[in-house]
Amino acid sequence: MPQFKSKNVINHEVNRYLEHIIRKKLFANGYIFYGTEGVGKKETALKFIKEVFKQNSSSENIEEKISSNNHPDFLLVEPSPSSQIKVLKNSISELPKKSNTKIIKVDQIRDVKNFLSKRSIESDKKIVLITEAHLLNEAASNCLLKTLEEPNNGIFILLTSSLNLLLDTITSRCQVIRFKSFSCEQIINICETNLEISKSEINKRINLNDLVNSANGSPGKILKILEVLNDLSDEIKNILYIPLKDNLQILQVSKLITENLELEKQIILIQLIQQLWWRKTRNIQIIQQLENLKKNIKNYNQPRLAWEVSLLKISLDF
Repeated sequence: MPQFKSKNVINHEVNRYLEHIIRKKLFANGYIFYGTEGVGKKETALKFIKEVFKQNSSSENIEEKISSNNHPDFLLVEPSPSSQIKVLKNSISELPKKSNTKIIKVDQIRDVKNFLSKRSIESDKKIVLITEAHLLNEAASNCLLKTLEEPNNGIFILLTSSLNLLLDTITSRCQVIRFKSFSCEQIINICETNLEISKSEINKRINLNDLVNSANGSPGKILKILEVLNDLSDEIKNILYIPLKDNLQILQVSKLITENLELEKQIILIQLIQQLWWRKTRNIQIIQQLENLKKNIKNYNQPRLAWEVSLLKISLDF
């Protein structure tokens, strides 16, 4: 699969602001990098962390240590699988409710407290990077809140695409830095500069504009869409560019999609299909049916049956 060079998915406005913080040494105790997935939040955070360490350390190979997650003053916290989810707010209902859903557990935040309780080794500050911070469970959120309130030599950077799912008390103790979505023109430029899209990665009936419009301002989503297309046979891709009319074909396609794609990839595929079918039909009822399908998939409501019912209803509207 192709990849974007990280420097080309960094929001330059955010980058300039962070450079100002480093230059003036105006460090806050916590930052929240907020924006849709695939707009360079993690890449920017890692660059920021490297520059902070370079400013306060004479150690060599800082970039290599950060990239390999091997710096003694840097801690990366990522969601891990859990069999239980305890919601923080009503709005979190959009998150998956299956046993393999990932969350950030309280034990992980306790490890953060232990990490910060020790003296830094190579730098004046310790830095904790928490990805997908909206997946903090209730206990972990409360533990993190107490840690943020305590004076220490650490800097927290929380990455999230769902700011509303974080506790308000956590948000209020951090500087929120918003990552704006890229314009279609910017994404096309990034794609043309970085991606050599082969015929195996994109069907002749799906053009670059379709991919860009499906990405909602996120270069990273382009890669996810291409990954989904790679997971589908040409036979399936060839019949998904327009609504299906044949009932047997609908049942077969629904079976193949649910057998070959994880739920997250099914949702990405639906977003692409919405763009393709809107371009072809301009039928708002079809788009609404696909939106309902997406909600059912997110809620784990029998994905195969959800596909079958939605596609059969769409066949009547087309």
